[in-house]
Amino acid sequence: MADEPQLHRATGEELDAATMYAMLRLRIEVFVVEQASPWQDLDGLDLIESTLHLWLAPPGEPARPLAYLRLLRPSPPPWRIGRVCVALPARGRGLAATLMRAALTELGDRPCTLGAQSHLAGFYAAYGFAVTGEEYIEDGIPHLPMAR
Repeated sequence: MADEPQLHRATGEELDAATMYAMLRLRIEVFVVEQASPWQDLDGLDLIESTLHLWLAPPGEPARPLAYLRLLRPSPPPWRIGRVCVALPARGRGLAATLMRAALTELGDRPCTLGAQSHLAGFYAAYGFAVTGEEYIEDGIPHLPMAR
């Protein structure tokens, strides 16, 4: 369908300033403002070549992300999925699921970890992730370590 959001991917080195700004804005809207959790989102990993950004945006508007995640490709592995978020007006459309499927396609059978907000553990379990440790608090929010 023509109005469906389009999937985009770029490494940290490939991102243009306007798109990176829009991604950071979305992350701050969700993780800092909406969740009332002041924390330092900028960790120096967004612009490096090995970081892969995946996002969904309206057709013809790649610098307007509706949903986003990043995939960190450390050496050595495991790889790590993080910063999964969906803009409030775009929720309920399955966009996070679309991004997770895209990320897992990128990963293939490589091992991967993530830190899930505890209430979302079931969502990630649907993609083959299992809890690997005790719940912990990160930036005031309960999380669970998960791996696949």
